[in-house]
Amino acid sequence: MDSIDLLQEKLRSFSLERDWDKFHSPKNLIMALTGEVGELSEIFQWLSEKESKELDKNKKSLVEDELADILLYLIKLSDILDVDLLSVSANKIIKNGEKYPIEKCYGKSDKYNLI
Repeated sequence: MDSIDLLQEKLRSFSLERDWDKFHSPKNLIMALTGEVGELSEIFQWLSEKESKELDKNKKSLVEDELADILLYLIKLSDILDVDLLSVSANKIIKNGEKYPIEKCYGKSDKYNLI
């Protein structure tokens, strides 16, 4: 069992023990996920580029909590929708490699359709 499967199992148990599955529709999970991404964004909102790379202990702890929340909501959503995150992520990396060929995009930040 990979770690995503293990987290899915833990999340299933956590939700069942609290009778929360009735709240975990894809719509609600996406809204919760978006909220957590917003909370992560708030931490970085007014930091300089340098500060964003050199977080103090307190900010690092806040970032860790928000990243965990984001991952857990994403895993729960993928479980509800029966999406194999590892497989689709591996396929997406292949697609991105085709969309962003090294010889066209190396060192550039342009959107792929502007390359």
